[in-house]
Amino acid sequence: MISVERVDFISVPTQDVPRAKRFYGELLGLRHEKDTPAGAEYRAGQVTLAIWQPESQGLPFVPNESGFALRVSDVAEARRELEEQGVVFDMETFDTGVCHMALMRDPDGNQVILHRRYAP
Repeated sequence: MISVERVDFISVPTQDVPRAKRFYGELLGLRHEKDTPAGAEYRAGQVTLAIWQPESQGLPFVPNESGFALRVSDVAEARRELEEQGVVFDMETFDTGVCHMALMRDPDGNQVILHRRYAP
């Protein structure tokens, strides 16, 4: 059995690297770590989002449908700010009984979830 220490990065496929950089860097305000031959890397708390263009490496583009969750201090406020910038959400924000979640898509169709846990 292997011993996993942590998640180092999450791959986020794109068809347009500059557009993805605007979304993750300018719109979401994530810290740019570095550019790479196939894209760029952004810091989201303890993990890196590795934006990459699969076609540049001979692979087909397929959006990430399962998505990933970004912890925010207030889901409703973050959603409002993003909607003002033209981001469309997949559905109404919902309450699971322990957290609030709002599902959206980046410009390539990758699912991104705004998330805040409020109960143990």
